[in-house]
Amino acid sequence: MSHKIIAEGREISFLEQDKNILNTLEREKIESHYHCRDGYCGACRCKLLQGEVQYTIEPLAFVGDEEILTCCAKPTTDIKIELL
Repeated sequence: MSHKIIAEGREISFLEQDKNILNTLEREKIESHYHCRDGYCGACRCKLLQGEVQYTIEPLAFVGDEEILTCCAKPTTDIKIELL
């Protein structure tokens, strides 16, 4: 079962082959900032408005309350995010 991601007013599906939310956004041609792709820089930070995620690798960049890094997170439920 794939989880839904709502971003930029669009509902898209997270597919396991995407491996992380950033890859899903790229596949769907939703522009998102990023640099390192490994949780070091924090450039892909976004606000998690609804749902839950898990990290495939623990991010080293600062992640504030209600924020996630799309480069190393995948949804465990349907989620709604706000790109920063």
